[in-house]
Amino acid sequence: MEYPINEQRRMMVASVRELAQNRFKGRAIQYLDGTFPWENIRDLAKLGVLGMSVPEEYGGLGLPVFDTALILEEIAKTCYVTAMAVLGEAGVQTRVISTYAPPSIRERILPKVCTGECILAICMTEPHAGTDVANYRTNTVVKGDRLVVNGTKTLISRASEAGMFIVFTRVDGRPGREGIGCVLVEPSTPGFAVTGTYHTLGGENLHEVQFNDCELPLENLVIREDGFRTLLTAFNTQRCLNPSISLGLAEGAFDEAVRYVKERTLFGKPISDSQGIRWKLADMYRDIEGARGLLYKACLSANPFPDPFLSAVAKITCNETAIRVTSEAIQVHGGYGFTDEYLVSRLFRGARYGTLGGGATESLKDLIGKRLINDGDSPDGILGLAFG
Repeated sequence: MEYPINEQRRMMVASVRELAQNRFKGRAIQYLDGTFPWENIRDLAKLGVLGMSVPEEYGGLGLPVFDTALILEEIAKTCYVTAMAVLGEAGVQTRVISTYAPPSIRERILPKVCTGECILAICMTEPHAGTDVANYRTNTVVKGDRLVVNGTKTLISRASEAGMFIVFTRVDGRPGREGIGCVLVEPSTPGFAVTGTYHTLGGENLHEVQFNDCELPLENLVIREDGFRTLLTAFNTQRCLNPSISLGLAEGAFDEAVRYVKERTLFGKPISDSQGIRWKLADMYRDIEGARGLLYKACLSANPFPDPFLSAVAKITCNETAIRVTSEAIQVHGGYGFTDEYLVSRLFRGARYGTLGGGATESLKDLIGKRLINDGDSPDGILGLAFG
């Protein structure tokens, strides 16, 4: 597959790579305790890439999903926590606001996303319901020109730093998936509270948030009708950006492994002379390149959102590749790879998140299986061409 990496894209990726390798890599260890990477966010804002998903009329770059994935991939090679922080600015949150919010909210929020002044958080998971969206209990009641929100969301990224929350909620108690809509909530809203913190294996903190009679203007109800279908359409973008981070983690670990085997000696010889080590590297590279092809194909299907089948396949593949490759990179490093001081250890921690967020692997496999059963009878025998 020939990837459309033109000179403009090459220069953009090179700029992000220089920043990540020269600054983020050395800082990454300090974010293992849950500290938010504000310093890195400010550097990226100066470079202009925080607004990569923001339309140009609001000060952003308005980049396609493919370009956004390339940037996240490069950041993830050096710092998982920073990549996840940037995902909040480049992911479904920004696209929901730019696509569905009224002009007054877009004009107020989106320029601040570009400058790093407004961090975005998406609130989906509830204590009793993650993938099971139909059982969400958070509810928004429409009272004339006002909204009243009540409920609890959990495992929310960036909640302590966010300036706007994109909250998926039931509207007027309507049951089932069709009753799900979306409201925008600012942290200064009376009745809003961050009530719990969970420190993760990858280093970032996740939070519980509560909405207790939070009163909002009607314009903050940005998705009302058939919100679940709309959510899934927008969420396919997340299923390309989550795996772009996984791919970057795998690549970063692979780069570290290659560097290490050239420098490390055993019995007077570099360990790169070992056939067993060379075979490990070959398997790691094969996995990475296979995952890359699936991810880039999914990203390039976006119009404006990626194909759900392709993005599901790419996500599972990249997520699982990251776990395998980062684990093998630790093995190549021996005991050093098990320490926090070595990058491969930190990349391995981050890799474990991929299969959990943005659609769990099991639910996506079910989606893929159903599509194969319903539409997988390719008349020319080339199944891969039948999908996208």
